Amino acid sequence: MAQTIPVLSLQQFLRGTLAQQNAFVRQLGEALGTIGFFALIKHDIQPALIQDAYETAEAVFTLPTSIKQQYEDRALQGQRGFTAFGREHAKDSPYPDLKEFWHIGPEHTLPANLWPAEVPAFEPAMQALFAQLDCCAQILLEACALYLDLPRAALAQATVDSPTLLRVLHYPPVSPDSPPAQMRAAAHEDINLITLLCEATAPGLELQQADGTWLPIAAIPGQIIVDTGDMLQNLTNGLFKSTTHRVMNPNNDRDRRFSLPFFVHPRPETDLSPRPGCVARTGGVSRFPQITAGEYLQQRLYEIGLT
Repeated sequence: MAQTIPVLSLQQFLRGTLAQQNAFVRQLGEALGTIGFFALIKHDIQPALIQDAYETAEAVFTLPTSIKQQYEDRALQGQRGFTAFGREHAKDSPYPDLKEFWHIGPEHTLPANLWPAEVPAFEPAMQALFAQLDCCAQILLEACALYLDLPRAALAQATVDSPTLLRVLHYPPVSPDSPPAQMRAAAHEDINLITLLCEATAPGLELQQADGTWLPIAAIPGQIIVDTGDMLQNLTNGLFKSTTHRVMNPNNDRDRRFSLPFFVHPRPETDLSPRPGCVARTGGVSRFPQITAGEYLQQRLYEIGLT
């Protein structure tokens, strides 16, 4: 199975020669600046850990709805614990997405995580995966900063003690009664800086190309899909593209799908105003607002129906 987006090896950046490291930074920047996506291989995230995460996720989401709802606290605006099927919708979409999910944040930040007592293996599996994804994200943000001519640690430091989230997603079999236009995940852009997506258990992810057509992204074992979020697009004045994407429905009503996106956020006080160097590289005119990460997040949570 061939991948349809650029494929980069993290080992080239971590252990390559200076020329290879520079090439990785250039390839990353070109991918995020053209289509907003790339696939990452040799990233040191253990395949067995991803498999454990999916197995425990299936155990959680096959619990009775009445039990799952015990872990849904609407006051948390969907930022921790369970969010019920049909609760979230894409910005401007008339239909809720055909999904339910569980949000997990850093253990040492508030609000506290909600862990299902009925599946005790869920907590250690997700905590271990969160730690490995966070480590990988820090490295990728360093490479992003180098491409943007920012201090190497500028972006990574902004994510320390931040509201970064691991979303455990379950797309149940699609009911034949669902409206034809209702999708597992309608066309949208991510809110955050970057997203790391572990290979999903089934295909369905597509990105919108410049000509408006949709390009399927293969779900290949061992690959992490990385994309630009709106916050990083804002900060770079559009030098990095936050690309519209969606998750298509299967061609039958039996298949279910799980995925594990890791949404990397900066701390709420982080200034997302376009950086002067990025403005200079994008025509010299600031095209995105001056706004903090906290303000941006609250605005988007309202737009997608979580607050």
